[in-house]
Amino acid sequence: MLADGRFPAGGHAHSGGLEAAVVAGRVSDPGTLEAFLRGRVATSGATAAAFAAAACAAFGGLPEAETGTVGEGRLGALDTELEARTPAPALRATSRRLGRQLLRTARAIGHHPGLDALAAALPGGPHQPVALGAAARALGLGPHAAAAAALHDAATGPATAAVRLLGLDPFAVHGVLARLAPDLDRLAAAATGHADAPAAELPAYGAPSLDISAELHATWEVRLFAS
Repeated sequence: MLADGRFPAGGHAHSGGLEAAVVAGRVSDPGTLEAFLRGRVATSGATAAAFAAAACAAFGGLPEAETGTVGEGRLGALDTELEARTPAPALRATSRRLGRQLLRTARAIGHHPGLDALAAALPGGPHQPVALGAAARALGLGPHAAAAAALHDAATGPATAAVRLLGLDPFAVHGVLARLAPDLDRLAAAATGHADAPAAELPAYGAPSLDISAELHATWEVRLFAS
């Protein structure tokens, strides 16, 4: 359910950098789309997956009696560290907007005191991977599932946007996604290995082209996607 594109967490309105790449001429067909997706999942996607896995583990170890201090504990530290790994202001704002919407949706599905505490501790919204990890745990999932969901989102969001932006054959696009599956499995396993690591030691894989494109995209007066 968390990985379903119809899950009302706001992801459908975002292209994950694909719209800017299309306008710049870097993505124009299934082959260039595949190259873009491979780069994205190996950088920002892998970082998001590690933080989602760590947030899931941290949320699972949070006693109900301590939910009121969630912002001061490991979840708060994870959010701070992910902020530091997101240099583009436009991407920081997008991540928090998506995290806030995801958290709102998860809280509507089923009451959990930890989710309420996370929303109260970070009223502007936790970063999306942190919210994803917490929501995954609240719904009974583990760190590996949270990491896999983060990577699935990193790949399928831009892929779906490519169909809308370029009119690509959806069958060909899903063929691209199928070829990515072994990479996503490998990256999810690696991310799960970071689930219990100190927040400051989590991966910081950078994607400068995505950062720059996000800032340029934010200045456009006409655009199909919010990011």
